[in-house]
Amino acid sequence: RGILFSTDQTLTVLLCQGGVILGADTRATDDMVVADKNCMKIHHIAPSIYVCHDNIITNKYDSDLWLLPLRYQGQVGASLIVGGVDVTGAHLYSVYPHGSYDKLPFVTAGSGAAAAAAVGETLTLCPCAAAGGGQGLVRDAICAGIFCDLGSGSNVDLCVITEGGAKYLRGYDKREATRGAEVSL
Repeated sequence: RGILFSTDQTLTVLLCQGGVILGADTRATDDMVVADKNCMKIHHIAPSIYVCHDNIITNKYDSDLWLLPLRYQGQVGASLIVGGVDVTGAHLYSVYPHGSYDKLPFVTAGSGAAAAAAVGETLTLCPCAAAGGGQGLVRDAICAGIFCDLGSGSNVDLCVITEGGAKYLRGYDKREATRGAEVSL
């Protein structure tokens, strides 16, 4: 296809008791056009490790990847949020385009990150939620990004990773139909 989608998105990941919850919106844009309303932004790396990342990686075909260094003269970077559970417990890392990383309890990324982070600020005021209760918190953060950022949108996907395994919740919350109805003038 050769289409380069932008990185408009909202990603949120929460470290919780017994696991990690990854969340993402599902809209991919190409400049001012919605190119895909149901893009997957949470990807499996290993049985108990998943990653959220930029659309630039998500939507590129392997055959197009060799074009990126030519198109951008080697200046291509991607932010990653990696979450998983191993024998030592749950872990959450934010990996930056230049290669450094942070180990954090809550991470937001993308163009809707400021709104999602505002929801995340309330998480620091309460004890860490269990995996079941944390799903609502991550969903609320993603929805804040959807409602406050034109590049983010469509649905909310979640992935809950615990010692017992990972559960991918595709289409956990469908926001597109109610977006306009919830805005009052």
